[in-house]
Amino acid sequence: MSEQILTFEQVSYQYADGTMALNQINLSIEKGKKIALLGNNGAGKSTLFLLMNGILKPTSGSIFYSGKKLTYKRKEIQQLRQKVGIVFQNSETQLFSSSVYDDIKFGPKNLNLPTEEIERLVKEVITLTETESLKDKPPHFLSIGQKKRVAIAGIVAIDPELMVLDEPTDGLDPYYSNRIMEIMDKMNHRNRTILLSTHNVDLAYEWADEIIILNNGHLLAQGTPIEVFNKKEILEKSHLQKPWIMEVFEKFHRTDFSNKKYPRSKAELFEMME
Repeated sequence: MSEQILTFEQVSYQYADGTMALNQINLSIEKGKKIALLGNNGAGKSTLFLLMNGILKPTSGSIFYSGKKLTYKRKEIQQLRQKVGIVFQNSETQLFSSSVYDDIKFGPKNLNLPTEEIERLVKEVITLTETESLKDKPPHFLSIGQKKRVAIAGIVAIDPELMVLDEPTDGLDPYYSNRIMEIMDKMNHRNRTILLSTHNVDLAYEWADEIIILNNGHLLAQGTPIEVFNKKEILEKSHLQKPWIMEVFEKFHRTDFSNKKYPRSKAELFEMME
């Protein structure tokens, strides 16, 4: 049976100006999954993320982490933020140390780990995110793609159970977009969930185990990529297009494909078309 790492029950959030960012959301996040969150600007994605690690508190409803209801006591929130790491869209806001190495080291150091353990963790993370050549550089001298990798490294260093990334490939060229997604694959395992927001339906379709769609503060859909992207009314309502791989596959067969296995990558599609 799958383990729920984070659960929202009838969660709403209203900002001081009256904006209802989320409206009675019921949502469960399973441990070990790769999840893509889609939705138009203003759908509520950023608010959802800020609720996930206690930066915001729901206006109404309840949030549970590993089955335990959040009470928003200070110690509890500190522990939650060690387990739920967020990489924001503008990575520069998360980088503040004099060097990349010190920035990556900041999280483990604040967990009061032994010095040897901190050094081991930082070394592992630098290797994973391929930031060895950057470790002595000041973060503000880095490119957008490099800053994103360093921000990701800083979050991975605290070894979160749930890693949340807001538009991790935004503003990157195809090469660095692919590198970021490869890092996401390396970091995902049965005890770590990766949740990222994106406007790229093709990226979401190929990468994710599960798709979540928000629209104007409401949860429109949650399910496998094939289930969600086959719901025409959901795509129309959220102004999303069907991934190109699905469209080409359907055009190629021109028959009933309800019983056919959709390809999940370009390589799989071309193999089916041979």
